[in-house]
Amino acid sequence: MDINWIAVVAAAASSFLLGGLWYSALFAKPWMQAAGLTEAQARSGNPAIIFGGSFVLALIASASFAVFLGPDLDAATGALYGFTAGLCWVSASFGINYLFERKSLQLFLINGGYHTLQFTLIGAILGAF
Repeated sequence: MDINWIAVVAAAASSFLLGGLWYSALFAKPWMQAAGLTEAQARSGNPAIIFGGSFVLALIASASFAVFLGPDLDAATGALYGFTAGLCWVSASFGINYLFERKSLQLFLINGGYHTLQFTLIGAILGAF
């Protein structure tokens, strides 16, 4: 199967940038509170591992979604498929875990919302290329 690697990298970059915006400017405080993290804990750790690992995982998600979607796709259809995957596969799977782990609805909505929008963007970008 032919994969447009430029589209995959662009999709992964959009995912990475969205995450930065989502978990800092938009939902930093509610996310930290719902996740039970202090600001010091959220800023701790090895940034190269955290950000590098996140980008590699975004590349894996984008590449595997490109394989799943196939080559004949437009941006609107890609966005629709991405929205469906993010909401109905990823977020629903988070929801199952969060119910058993007794995590809050707020954390579910923040994380599920991110992944729904993440896959919507990934699908749109893959379809646009």
